[in-house]
Amino acid sequence: MEAPMKLRYDKLGHRVVKALEGRFFNAWYFSDCSEAAEKVFSLIPKTDVISWGGSLTLRGLNLTTMAVEKGYKVIDRDKAKSPEERNELQRQGLHCDTFLTSSNAITEDGQLVNIDGNGNRVAAMIYGPKQVIVVAGMNKVVQNIMDAATRARTIAAPGNSQRFPDSKTPCNTTGACSDCLSPDSICAYIVRTRICRPAGRIKVILIGQDLGL
Repeated sequence: MEAPMKLRYDKLGHRVVKALEGRFFNAWYFSDCSEAAEKVFSLIPKTDVISWGGSLTLRGLNLTTMAVEKGYKVIDRDKAKSPEERNELQRQGLHCDTFLTSSNAITEDGQLVNIDGNGNRVAAMIYGPKQVIVVAGMNKVVQNIMDAATRARTIAAPGNSQRFPDSKTPCNTTGACSDCLSPDSICAYIVRTRICRPAGRIKVILIGQDLGL
């Protein structure tokens, strides 16, 4: 990353942290990915059961593999041997102790916007797990709530759709959002989290890098 953008992230990141804290999230900013990963696991008791949503950010930081290597009990839907087992593991994930995820967009004034196809990820963010840890690169930060919705629909969703080659959505073909009503749409649920309730349940870790979609 070029120095000017890195400097911008370092300056803006601390301001977004204060905005998140003003909305009752716990929040931290790290310039370095390894320090951010250390912080993630410092927040998780060794007795916790961990699950996660589908996230390129988590994979890119190797957090899901690290959770297993550190001896945590995990609920991993990708280990399912059938669609039925996968669905059951996702349901179990709603009762885990710590849920790891990223966010499709975060506003400069401290709100989260997320888009989901099946709803399991946003459901866990809203209610169920004892704590949610959101890990996001500063490329997810936008100025306001309208920009956040636009980012989720026109960047994150078409990009994530490419992860599912059999998906029959317009954005899978064109790379652009068509506001479709396809049964395969990954834009079924759009959730704005404007405050954290109860306070501190959702913890946000911002990283001064471009991570995920």
